[in-house]
Amino acid sequence: MNQIPRAKIYLEGRYRKFSRGLPQTIFFCPECKGHPRRRRACQRCEGFGKLTRESVQELIAWVAGKAFGTRKNKFHGAGREDVDVRMLGTGRPFVLELIGPKNHDVDLAELEAEINRRNEGTLEVLGLHWTERARIAYLKETPHSKEYGALVEVEGAVDMGRLDFIGKRLQVLQKTPQRVAHRRVVKDRERWVEFLEIEPEAEPPGHFRVRMRTQHGTYVKEVLSGEDGQTTPSLATLLEVPCRCVQLDVLDILDEEGSEIREYTAPPVFGSGL
Repeated sequence: MNQIPRAKIYLEGRYRKFSRGLPQTIFFCPECKGHPRRRRACQRCEGFGKLTRESVQELIAWVAGKAFGTRKNKFHGAGREDVDVRMLGTGRPFVLELIGPKNHDVDLAELEAEINRRNEGTLEVLGLHWTERARIAYLKETPHSKEYGALVEVEGAVDMGRLDFIGKRLQVLQKTPQRVAHRRVVKDRERWVEFLEIEPEAEPPGHFRVRMRTQHGTYVKEVLSGEDGQTTPSLATLLEVPCRCVQLDVLDILDEEGSEIREYTAPPVFGSGL
């Protein structure tokens, strides 16, 4: 079948990330910015140009780019998780924008299977389908609350009788955390948080499994630790013991009010992005 060449192709799907060292997009070195000449003498990345070898973007785009005959691409996610946070559940919606493809006759079911085969244990793509540019703005601008699972280390004994806040929606006030203050406006943000489960771990001692839901834009690690009063209330103040987030997983992407989304991605009405 003859096809009219297109300057760009848009693919939509969801990804699940199982690695705790994988950023969503290319993690260029902040010193040399990955510039071909500047990176040669860069001590920060030792000439590599990036701070991680791979990213979700690269693992998907390397396979898709080969199939479509292009190396140029942009990756658009419905939000992003930290490098050390896994993305589990039914995955995070994304759009992969392929620029200047030479081949248009690609079976997306086969492409999805090949991406998953090459990245087994690290990354999985679900529901890959054709889409339009209009979906990029929709995914980026639609606020989503999240459900998280965390392993939390506590210092001291926890009074299990103080867990009457479980299941209640709490209003939390957060100052911009120190770890992101270099790239975020420093201000106070009010967000809602719901602690759903808090259970002690048998091993290692002094650790708890926490399941929680948070409003879009919440700094979850600081909700657990409190960051020396920068976030109030926090799990640390509610339990009256110091808390530290050891591991964090995104368990689900929800709608703005915290309810489950039955359809994460769906092909748009043709022409809606024109």
